[in-house]
Amino acid sequence: MALSAILPIQDSAAVLLQTSSTDVDEHCAALGRWRLSYDQISAGAFRGSFTQLSLPRLEVFREITSQQVRQYGQLGAGSFGIGLPWDGDGEVNCNGTSVAGAQVIACIDAEVDMCTPKAFEFRGVVTSAALIEELAARLDIELPRAVWHQLRVIEMAEAPVARLRAHLAAIHETITAAPERFDTPVARLALEDALLVEIMDMLPTARPSDPGRSSAARKRTVDRARDLMHGSGERALSLLEVCKTVGASPRKLGYCFQEVLGTSPMHYWRAMRLNRVRRDLKRGIEASVYDVAVQHGFWHFSQFSLDYKRHFSEVPSETLRRARLAA
Repeated sequence: MALSAILPIQDSAAVLLQTSSTDVDEHCAALGRWRLSYDQISAGAFRGSFTQLSLPRLEVFREITSQQVRQYGQLGAGSFGIGLPWDGDGEVNCNGTSVAGAQVIACIDAEVDMCTPKAFEFRGVVTSAALIEELAARLDIELPRAVWHQLRVIEMAEAPVARLRAHLAAIHETITAAPERFDTPVARLALEDALLVEIMDMLPTARPSDPGRSSAARKRTVDRARDLMHGSGERALSLLEVCKTVGASPRKLGYCFQEVLGTSPMHYWRAMRLNRVRRDLKRGIEASVYDVAVQHGFWHFSQFSLDYKRHFSEVPSETLRRARLAA
């Protein structure tokens, strides 16, 4: 029996969103109803694209980002999301665990916080957690509660993951070649049913990936360090202060960051502060570039200018000038 017969719905037209951007903040602003923020970690010009097919009960997405980024925020209150890393120049780091094989990234009514590599492509499905729970109840499926309310790397049975991957590939081929095929109500409902069947087939086999005790300890160290970095607000925090507070030597902290986030604590912290400077400049503030840089802990102005240009492929004065012209 079709799932649309179990839970009848009022069909509505499919909505296709396709955007591209050369700025990481503009990319985030185009992510539909998602409430995510990105910080660009790797240096270089940013290129991003986002495609979302919104159906009556779920959304199918494809995202491409050229640089390593930290993604954090929410897909929306009460959302259920399953994502499959498609391509990338490195590993996705999520809760101290990288994704491989039949693993997927699941976000079930939870906050998102992960680091993705350069040249990364991500595809998946987002729907409501309430819908998944209702379907599970109707189909007598026991959902794994251990993966609820947190972003997790999940081990799944290989066959339904492979079938979901094939569905996502076919959907985006159709978006490229013949998007009008989604104009037919019957086609939309058939597509939704096919995706939901695979998801409901996957979930009973789901179990959280176990990174091991040592990896879990390293993740706790990184989490404490990042909480300090991100919670410092407008105050310039030194890496030495971070090491002292978490009780780790610079070398130990470096090992932990490399395993959990795929980068060094120094590079990560510099990237976070550069992103903060850029956002201040993009607001077209009255302060000088020098004053903003100092506020975020960049005391060596010429080195800051070089770092900024390397990271964002433009000098900071150009960012400020463009923002003031647009005001």
